[in-house]
Amino acid sequence: MICGSARLLSAFRHRGVLRCLVLALAVSAVWALDFDRLQQQLVARFGQAHVSLLRDWQKALADSRSIAEKDKLKKINDFINRQIAFEDDIDIWNQGDHWATPLETIGQGRGDCEDFSIIKYYSLRDAGVPLAKLRLVYVKARRDGPNGPYMQAHMVLAYYPTPNAEPLVLDNLVTDIRPATQRGDLQPVFSFNSEAIWNGAGGNAARGAGGTGQLSRWQDLLQRARNEGFD
Repeated sequence: MICGSARLLSAFRHRGVLRCLVLALAVSAVWALDFDRLQQQLVARFGQAHVSLLRDWQKALADSRSIAEKDKLKKINDFINRQIAFEDDIDIWNQGDHWATPLETIGQGRGDCEDFSIIKYYSLRDAGVPLAKLRLVYVKARRDGPNGPYMQAHMVLAYYPTPNAEPLVLDNLVTDIRPATQRGDLQPVFSFNSEAIWNGAGGNAARGAGGTGQLSRWQDLLQRARNEGFD
């Protein structure tokens, strides 16, 4: 029995050891990805080609759980940006817009900006980053084209060290992690996670009315991910 035993708690008189034990149990209780099951699903849908990528991802997640939070961000951001190729949905899925689950992104070995942000979100959750610190952010990104600058719909992942802190931006366009104030090329529109939606991306942004039910693609993605074994 893990909880409710006075004898077990009295055996850990050093508060630091007890705190680490409680945190470790909390993380393991929330996340229990079955990678053998994930591999079976991956092979059934996409074949053997990216089994090694799945196992490399598994190792990256395992290695991330025991390091400092900012190190988790860098490790996961670098891994996804390096290992997943960028392609548009029309080329990957033969449709205009498809939000891929982490397993689908690994199975294809490629994705668009939403897919990069989504798999980073799930990866950092698995690595132990609290949900309250993570939001996906829909933005307009300024890009340079042959006829001059233009604005493009884009998605990034934001990390909030504290509730009202300036977020750090994890992106596949600018691959190093920067504070939001250093990303003048991005204009936030709204942000969301699996619990809420916000009008904007600031830590003090107001929550949107109606919650995430407004985002049908996100609700569909969450359900498909749950069916695959992601919480």
